[in-house]
Amino acid sequence: MNIPFLLLHGALGAKQQFNPLLSALPDSWNGQPINLPGHGGLPANETFSIEKMAEFVLQWLDNQNFAQIDIFGYSMGGYVALWLAYTHPARVRSIFTLGTQFDWTPESAAKEAGRLNPAKIAEKVPAFAAQLEQLHAPEDWQLVVRQTADLLTQLGENPLVSPQVLQSIQQPVWIARGSDDQMVSRETSENAVQNLPNGHFVELPETKHPLEQVDPALLAQMLEHWRGEMA
Repeated sequence: MNIPFLLLHGALGAKQQFNPLLSALPDSWNGQPINLPGHGGLPANETFSIEKMAEFVLQWLDNQNFAQIDIFGYSMGGYVALWLAYTHPARVRSIFTLGTQFDWTPESAAKEAGRLNPAKIAEKVPAFAAQLEQLHAPEDWQLVVRQTADLLTQLGENPLVSPQVLQSIQQPVWIARGSDDQMVSRETSENAVQNLPNGHFVELPETKHPLEQVDPALLAQMLEHWRGEMA
């Protein structure tokens, strides 16, 4: 059975960020990256939420006539993938996350959301602002940033992917982080694995959090190992 392979980007991201990784993966995989609502030029018709993003993915699966998929979720994309596996388990065969944060509290969310001020980003890191403008054109990148800050605040108040949710996810799930990730700790990732009935932890050496700084060949090798285990 040829299971489709879906790629979900992180917060403030877009599907085109996966191009280097897709080039390093086997052509036979026919990887399917998608833009989540409000990202990559898609309009943000509603406030961002993990639940709505998961429902969007589910609708996409239905439109593609995909009965079941494997998912690689980077950062927020991993959170969406896990929620989808929890709410619609029959549609997800396995998940590989990278750099996904599970330790959401009001304090941690406020810290991360505080960094998402469009005016300050434009002033202090104009190159990043230009990148966001390009990623999300023709939509307003500043709205994406504000909506993302609101989403993080929501997660701080109600972290959906709780230990209880993880304990109910029966699919094989590989939780990966970069060894030099300053946003997601090894302890947090390992704790998530301990709550998963079929969890597995892997660490990418000398790897930071931003997807652009991840070695595509190294990540592709780990993804091939993961999917090889599913064969």
